[in-house]
Amino acid sequence: MVRFRAAEEGGMDRLKEAAEIIRKSGNMIALTGAGVSVESGIPDFRSAGGLWDKFDPAIYASIQSFNSRPERVWDMIFEMIELTAAAKPNNAHYALAELESMKLLKALITQNIDNLHQEAGSRNVIEYHGNTSRLECLNCGNKYEAADFDISGKIIPRCRSCGTILKPAVIFFGEMIPHDALQQSALYAGKADVVLVAGTSAVVYPAAAIPQQAKRNGAKIIEFNIEETELTRRGTDILILGSAGKTLPQLVELLK
Repeated sequence: MVRFRAAEEGGMDRLKEAAEIIRKSGNMIALTGAGVSVESGIPDFRSAGGLWDKFDPAIYASIQSFNSRPERVWDMIFEMIELTAAAKPNNAHYALAELESMKLLKALITQNIDNLHQEAGSRNVIEYHGNTSRLECLNCGNKYEAADFDISGKIIPRCRSCGTILKPAVIFFGEMIPHDALQQSALYAGKADVVLVAGTSAVVYPAAAIPQQAKRNGAKIIEFNIEETELTRRGTDILILGSAGKTLPQLVELLK
């Protein structure tokens, strides 16, 4: 494994090595997590000062809680949607979108729910945990855009067909990862020859299985994180330490 920190002398050589691997690839995919969106002002929900500091996820973020007391759960949802809606894509999001437009990145699998990859221009995005920009009715199945409701006014949105309180189209604790997301990511991981991992430790399953599956098939793992992770010790080929908002654009420039 090769480590690279942007500030270290000779570090750019390691980034160039990663670029050379990517140039020779034909099926590169990416896996992103909360760390990619931190620079957009969205703290990791699990970190100090994150959403779970204010709202106990066992009470506010389980599907059982939503089904039994949706009005109370919406106290947390209002803050979650406002936090993500106010954020804008950062350079890491734009760099990944550019890799896709350059035909180098075939698919982007994200654990984030903030819609920032799509806003930056990424098209083939596989969402593991859903998206706060959409709402759904658990009673009749109708789907809506969150922007169509007065979320900032703290008015709990209801289905316009049946009147049921709507739920954000995100995966709550106790819900299954969407079957389509699991199936698509497994297909891409099975064909991948390079996996970019950015802003995630990749230890929480089932997302953690993506780089592992690709690695078993001979793929190279190129990790972009601010510190070493469990993935680093488990199978990363090149670790690029630093802000993804700085290092991913550097990678793109090298590939142009």
